[in-house]
Amino acid sequence: MIRVVEFVARRLAATILVLLGLSLLVFLMLRLVPGDPIQVYLGVEVADPTLEQRLRQSLGLDRPVLVQYARYVGRIVTGDLGRSILTQRRVGEDLLPKALNTAQLATVSLMMAVTAGLSLGTLAAARRFTLWDHVGLLASLAGISLPVFWIGLLLQWTVSVQLGLLPSAGKGGLERLILPALTLSAPSVALISRVARASMLEVFRQDYIRVARAKGLAERRVMVRHILPNGILPILTVVGLQFGYMLAGAVLTETVFAWPGLGRLIVDAIKDRDYPVVQGAVLLVGAVFVLLNLTVDLIYVAVDPRLRRSAR
Repeated sequence: MIRVVEFVARRLAATILVLLGLSLLVFLMLRLVPGDPIQVYLGVEVADPTLEQRLRQSLGLDRPVLVQYARYVGRIVTGDLGRSILTQRRVGEDLLPKALNTAQLATVSLMMAVTAGLSLGTLAAARRFTLWDHVGLLASLAGISLPVFWIGLLLQWTVSVQLGLLPSAGKGGLERLILPALTLSAPSVALISRVARASMLEVFRQDYIRVARAKGLAERRVMVRHILPNGILPILTVVGLQFGYMLAGAVLTETVFAWPGLGRLIVDAIKDRDYPVVQGAVLLVGAVFVLLNLTVDLIYVAVDPRLRRSAR
């Protein structure tokens, strides 16, 4: 038990270091990109030098870069992400509703992806080299190869314009969530189904599966009791990573469907050179991504006895 706690502590320490490195990287990259956020805020043609200098001092942009970064990290530790240069509101006030919208979209997309991907992958493994397997392979290749924005536009034209079944854009009830969730989940369905197929095929070859079948157990019972529990571990990693990718990469889907999420906020903040908003949003996405990986590692240790023994 003590070794397991030490393992968790090491993973938490590594997570903190990764987040610190992420904050430094984003902080430096934004300041190396050409452009001045003060001139964007005041307007290049009408900027008053006195007002510009006063605003630069109030934001701490007249100080050395290392001092700015130290102050930024100090504010993060206290939970203060700063204020937006353009709106002068707290960054958290702008991030929270957008992050909740993106989390809602990503959660529904992940549920669709796991359900469809696991089902297709398991079916392809159980019916390998048959028509089901070939159809699953073609569908996976299409899901991985087709651009997300093209899938979204195709769904809009087919389902909304031609059939009139669902709204084409905007945020509202469940009917406005279905199309963007389907679009965002398409690449993940393809990846999860391929990983599930490979993982299940590996389990199919094990001796205990042959023994279970030799005892006369029904195929459904063999699948539920033996194959799925032992083949699910590699899929957990993919699912955790895909949820992080959905949170970070939903900008195209949010743009196509006019979904007011975090991705669109980041793009707008980058165009406006709004440093605090970009830093807060990227740090939030990075923190979620890293914590998801930590969660997957802990789940691995919890469900796999071999990893628990190695952690000890």
